[in-house]
Amino acid sequence: MTARQPETKQGVNHMSEYTKQAEDFLQKTGTEFKAEFLRNGKYFSDDKEERDIYQITLKRNGRFYSFEFGQSIINSGFYWQYNGKKWNCKNKKNYIDREHVNIKSLSLLRLKIYFPSDFNNEIDLLHYPEIPSSYDVLTCLQKYDVGSFENFCSEFGYNTDSRKAEKTYNAVCNEFKNLQTLFTDSELDELQEIE
Repeated sequence: MTARQPETKQGVNHMSEYTKQAEDFLQKTGTEFKAEFLRNGKYFSDDKEERDIYQITLKRNGRFYSFEFGQSIINSGFYWQYNGKKWNCKNKKNYIDREHVNIKSLSLLRLKIYFPSDFNNEIDLLHYPEIPSSYDVLTCLQKYDVGSFENFCSEFGYNTDSRKAEKTYNAVCNEFKNLQTLFTDSELDELQEIE
């Protein structure tokens, strides 16, 4: 689980090789990447837990592709844990709005000031949300043509009689079509190599 204690936030955040691949691709193609927090909620139809949902925008040469992206549950939410119980900020009457407070600058001391009744003792864990990186997003995009609906179902194990499969197929085709407006075939081939 990605979690940080306020006392240990001083370490240097080195860019992973994976993130570097994605950033290099964006720089090489002159593509702007933007991730904006929208809400915390259920994103996929079978979600059991809420996750952070972001508006992602890829912009290049006056064209753009904008879409919603569901962050992984493990990297979603701003909460603390005390005695094995999870406390979300959004459930508190003094909710700290993500757009008005820099969450990463909050210290344990400041949390005690905001929520004094919850901090009679030390908390076990303080979890900060992670904004999706360019790598997180680019690796999830549909970078090649999946062919016919029957081919798609065969390749990904869907039933051809399923409405859910048809809806997924249409979304995948739409995503690929949007990427084709931003990138050439050879660039899409490069994008497939980011893993």
